[in-house]
Amino acid sequence: MTSKRSASVGAIAFVACLAAHAQAADAQGLELMPFGGYRFGGDFFELATGRPADLDGSPALGFVVNVPLSNGLQVEALVAQQQARVPAAAAPFDREAFRRVTVGLAQVGGLQELSGGRARPFLTGVLGLTRYASGGNSGVRFTIGAGGGVKLFPVSHVGLRLDGRVYTTLVDGDARVVACAQGTCLTSIHVAVVWQAELSAGIVFRLQ
Repeated sequence: MTSKRSASVGAIAFVACLAAHAQAADAQGLELMPFGGYRFGGDFFELATGRPADLDGSPALGFVVNVPLSNGLQVEALVAQQQARVPAAAAPFDREAFRRVTVGLAQVGGLQELSGGRARPFLTGVLGLTRYASGGNSGVRFTIGAGGGVKLFPVSHVGLRLDGRVYTTLVDGDARVVACAQGTCLTSIHVAVVWQAELSAGIVFRLQ
């Protein structure tokens, strides 16, 4: 009786360990997400065309990969692209009255889930590069992004993710010496930035 009882307890403990391991693997699976959204902020269009553009934003498409670490922390990498046709000609009948402007993002950073379960609010922070281009004019600049949202998992392997993000891109900067006295100099630093905000939604595919 004792040996049978010990075997039963051992079997139950073994099954419990397997279940716990399965739940952990399910909670920490690699996540892939194509997404679409709308990005606000038209300063990149003016930079690319070299003239004022009466356009506040345009749709954006992208892809996100999340690699789990521990305690809801994930490494996040994303690429995204925004395109728009921007009025850019001075003459009304100019064939080049519209120019296609492309803004691409490549970012890496982290995502922290704030709770588990089927609804998982989170915060994100990323950094990387932004490339904007129109015809032969293009530029690459350093970008920092932050945001938050929620993941909804009605089933374990497929879910919906809703995001809100803000991107800050360093467009230009310079430092000038204003005055010096007794070996100490006062320096004026000017940095030009471009702000963009993005609202997006995507389908999350979780792989074990």
